[in-house]
Amino acid sequence: MYISRLALDHFRSWEQCLLDLAPGITIFYGANGIGKTNIVEAVEFLSTGMSHRASSAKPLIQAGQPSAHIRANVEFREEQQTQYAVTLSSRGGHRARVNGGASGFLRDVLGQVPSVTFAPEDQRLVSAEPALRRQFLDTAAIVLFPRYYDLLQRYTHIAKQRAALLKNVAALRAQPDADLSQVFVGLEIWTAQLVQTGLEITQMRSQVCERLAEPFCEIYEHVAGEKQTVELRYSPSYAEGEYEAVIAHYQRLFEGEVAQARNLIGPHRDDVEFILNGMPAKDYASNGEMWSIALALKMALFEVMKEAKETIPILILDDVFAQLDNARRSQILDFASQNDQVFITVAAKDDVPAQLLSTELQERVHFVDVEALRQAEEKLAEMPKLEDFLKHDA
Repeated sequence: MYISRLALDHFRSWEQCLLDLAPGITIFYGANGIGKTNIVEAVEFLSTGMSHRASSAKPLIQAGQPSAHIRANVEFREEQQTQYAVTLSSRGGHRARVNGGASGFLRDVLGQVPSVTFAPEDQRLVSAEPALRRQFLDTAAIVLFPRYYDLLQRYTHIAKQRAALLKNVAALRAQPDADLSQVFVGLEIWTAQLVQTGLEITQMRSQVCERLAEPFCEIYEHVAGEKQTVELRYSPSYAEGEYEAVIAHYQRLFEGEVAQARNLIGPHRDDVEFILNGMPAKDYASNGEMWSIALALKMALFEVMKEAKETIPILILDDVFAQLDNARRSQILDFASQNDQVFITVAAKDDVPAQLLSTELQERVHFVDVEALRQAEEKLAEMPKLEDFLKHDA
């Protein structure tokens, strides 16, 4: 599987961008800020509906524009081309089309073009706040489970509604003769929905961790180059695992939730722990060990996606070489060279590792000068609609 054509309209800093792509390794080079990462970020969003650089889609839409568009022609092994088109709306409710068909929901196309992204932020997967690790779980679950994206969106909406009601309880209690009965009825309804949806999310995240556990341990030992014991543990906020037990937990926390006007437990408080040689890696791992854990985790995700989707995911390496030592750089390049399509961003051609320029790989490596793309952008603005360039060959 590979993307043969990619077109962007009003995506991040790109007013228009049109790229013809080939299998193998494509290297986007250009000065910082010119828009390299924006291109590969569009591929990531097409794949997962998420970005490793933003917590929502709003920053992905060019400033001042109501929407952005991603269009991709994807070639599959059975020599079948599929065209995906995604519209990001600043108001939410993103839409998608397949082969020019009827407009559908974004969730309908997520996971159909699987990808895995390596980025400088990955080292922080071990040591940073839990939100980064939850985002990793969500990205994986979106590709592996068709229902997950919609479920996550629904949970976020329910959690906001319930938090607003908790805030109302505190406000009404300050009024001498206020009637709280309706608020409590509403809280009971929203709490039930929150728990039902949250337990489904917890179950799917648990399955992601179960699938990752074995390949993660095996790959870590290879990446680290030494015998160490490493373990991945899912730490769900809904530790009870049963509906009635979770409801009882909420009842015990009610006064604390009212005081803070927020939901104190739920999937939005989940975490993933990494245990290295019996100790929490977050506290005891060295900088190099944290990188090894992060690389092994992403490589394990790649293998799990490959098996689940029965196709080789697109690999995205976004400005990671400057962060890695020679040994880890070599490992990730060996890994990348075996895949159908790889996108790499670097600041300059000189930053490309010599390993990629070897005789064995030269025919599979393609360079894209992003500064030249910027110059072409002005010409594109004068051309007809991009849909004309994305039609299947007659």
